[in-house]
Amino acid sequence: RVLVTAGGTREPLDPVRYITNHSSGKQGHAVAQAALDAGAKVILVTAAHTLPEPIGAKVHHVDTAEQMRDVVLDYAVNLDVLVMAAAVADFRPAHVSDQKIKKQANSHEAMSLELSRNPDILLSVKTAREASGAPKVVVGFAAESENLLENAQGKLERKGADLLVANDISAPDAGFNVDTNRVTLLSQGAEPEALDLQSKVRVAEVIVERVARLLQGALS
Repeated sequence: RVLVTAGGTREPLDPVRYITNHSSGKQGHAVAQAALDAGAKVILVTAAHTLPEPIGAKVHHVDTAEQMRDVVLDYAVNLDVLVMAAAVADFRPAHVSDQKIKKQANSHEAMSLELSRNPDILLSVKTAREASGAPKVVVGFAAESENLLENAQGKLERKGADLLVANDISAPDAGFNVDTNRVTLLSQGAEPEALDLQSKVRVAEVIVERVARLLQGALS
């Protein structure tokens, strides 16, 4: 039983506006499809609202990081695998207006936006996992613009993941809003495995292959 998260969360400011990121959700949806093709029962929790739903997956559409966390934690204790491919916003507006925020006529004053930290879903899963032993395999993603391996290695250890997929989002042919990706796979006690530029579909298949090996080891 595999749960995959996908897309960039959207944190509302008022009924019209929200803050988000450039994630399209394509890599997460591709991982969900690859897991289905490998025979898994798949739950997809996605903040991407314009991508086709993988046929056969149980799909939950969410907007915010808090909504995504709640769905993930509801399922976590019964999962074999969690793949956190979503680009979860680190911050959200501290105050959400019930009405559209209007600019003041004849005013040139800048607007200040106070932000609050969003919940860290992987850290929440780490805590739950220590108590229940599930999910058996946890995969995280790291989208970095500098010091890729150093930042990704730190995230792997800090979040308690078994596998971490790192990609340099500054590359125009990989990362956000394209159909190709170039990633490095990091796992505990192993050398980083760099994958050359290839389709996100193929990257997803490799991730699922690595997850299958980790799951086999966890069950043996």
